[in-house]
Amino acid sequence: MHDTTDGTHTRRFGLPTAVALVMGNIIGGGIFLLPASVAPFGTVSLLAFGVLTVGAIALALVFGRLAERHPHTGGPYVYARAAFGDFAGFLSAWSYWTMTWVSNAALAVAGVGYFHVLTGSKGSLAADLTVALAMLWLPALANLAGTRWVGAVQLVSTVLKFVPLLFVAVVGLFFFDPKNLGHFHEGGGSWAGGLSASAAILLYSYVGVESAAMSAGEVRDPGRNVGRASVLGTIGAALVYLLGTLSVFGAVPHDKLVGSTAPFSDAVNAMFGGEWGGALIAGAAVISIVGALNGWTLMSAQMPYAAAKDGLFPAAFARKRRGVPTVGVLAASVLATGLTVINYVSGAGGVFEILVLITTFSATVPYLLAAAAQVYFLLTGQRGRVRPARLTRDLVLALGAFAFSFWLVAGAGYEAVYQGVLFLFAGVLVYAWMAARRPRPAAAGTEAEAVEGAPERSAPEPVRAV
Repeated sequence: MHDTTDGTHTRRFGLPTAVALVMGNIIGGGIFLLPASVAPFGTVSLLAFGVLTVGAIALALVFGRLAERHPHTGGPYVYARAAFGDFAGFLSAWSYWTMTWVSNAALAVAGVGYFHVLTGSKGSLAADLTVALAMLWLPALANLAGTRWVGAVQLVSTVLKFVPLLFVAVVGLFFFDPKNLGHFHEGGGSWAGGLSASAAILLYSYVGVESAAMSAGEVRDPGRNVGRASVLGTIGAALVYLLGTLSVFGAVPHDKLVGSTAPFSDAVNAMFGGEWGGALIAGAAVISIVGALNGWTLMSAQMPYAAAKDGLFPAAFARKRRGVPTVGVLAASVLATGLTVINYVSGAGGVFEILVLITTFSATVPYLLAAAAQVYFLLTGQRGRVRPARLTRDLVLALGAFAFSFWLVAGAGYEAVYQGVLFLFAGVLVYAWMAARRPRPAAAGTEAEAVEGAPERSAPEPVRAV
């Protein structure tokens, strides 16, 4: 229990809830299509999953190390600002905030299709829009009710969505038929090309690994639990990804899997017969998306909250109620609602796709800056203070996390990087506006005036050894 800015008491997240937040944010609705998405490349895609998992765990470990040093809400923003100053911190916050509310709109739209499979209905335009907005605002209401409700929804939704996924992943191994597997590498070219191509599709499967670090201020004993939650959540998600994909590969014939629009449903039907698998998996997908929206709505408020406390976002974003930055929740939900309405009523579908494409780049900017911040801290603050073996290990992890993040950028493609950079630079105007509004110390005419009259500049916080 701790006091928040509104004077009320809120309950902090324990380790189980923090793990659920990481796992729930990593695994949204995309897992239900992943096996079919990578099937055209062959089983080399499983190797790609393994390589990416190593990179994601390295990034999770780096976030844990950084949270020990700076156990504050804001995660990547806090680390970038501490290492490189206000401008780098703002770019991290702006990029991440943009990614959250645009991707929330995309999740809500994706959930509509699963909802219709579950209910067996074919919705009209108005019905589709209503379902999408309900998926956005029900998690928003849970967030506005406070961290206790956020944690409860996250735990329940994580359990409910992982039961059927784990069922398929584990039970499917008993129905595994090697004859259903395609070749190690399908199509032309080398297997290395297939590895890279499948990795490009899978790269963003691990976005969300930073979720515990983002909410470090609401996690009990963040120096200890953020790192644990990040690693455990990433490993848990990886097991579901790998076992689930392997089971589907072995249960559904390869030629059918390549053209499947519901691979987990096809796997259940192949295991037990009938057509009930579709409804089961559609229900799990709806729960998964609602749970992911619950977590990402919180993330969309935490980043501007941290930046607003430092004067880099409007002050309203720094207000909390029951442990949750309510203005951030409302702002992100309203913006996501606007995109969702545009998607359904304007007929300009290309606009929505462009914005979603921008998020694929926006998600990686905070990762790159956070990994670079850890390299900076290690090179400037730990020499002679930590055993060389520990320093070397942490530096290797930080460089590995940077390489993984750089691979994420490369996997986004030229169009995503180009448009993402333009959108990122548009935030420079917001930074200029906020910087101009902040009070500055008066210029001192002489050294004596500087000592007697000018505001004293605080010394930089010493770097903690981790």
